[in-house]
Amino acid sequence: MDSETLLLRQIHPGFIQNGRPTSQAFRPTPKDENQLSVYNGAMIAAAASWHYYTETLRLESAGVLALSHAECDAQQLKVIEDGIPIPAHCYIDFSGVSKPDAERKSKKLAALAKKRGWLFQP
Repeated sequence: MDSETLLLRQIHPGFIQNGRPTSQAFRPTPKDENQLSVYNGAMIAAAASWHYYTETLRLESAGVLALSHAECDAQQLKVIEDGIPIPAHCYIDFSGVSKPDAERKSKKLAALAKKRGWLFQP
């Protein structure tokens, strides 16, 4: 994966306020164990990732936003290509990041993704 690879993030409808995604969509919840789930955009298209997420996994998504690998690097967050449960699956590793730093980093990531705009919405 190179620095310009887009990391596709599914946005839960609960993380949208006034029509805009909140920074919470870019911060792992406690059940995520510091791993923010994304898909490698070089391996799967935004629409296909949404269909997999909503139809196969039966999870909710209002659409797909993205970050580049370089944007994660700039926030000193590692991107891990785990390939589980599908080869395109990755996660942004928030391990060892304090809660205040995670909030700050997620706000920056959210701003970058919003600036790029929706890659897919149903």
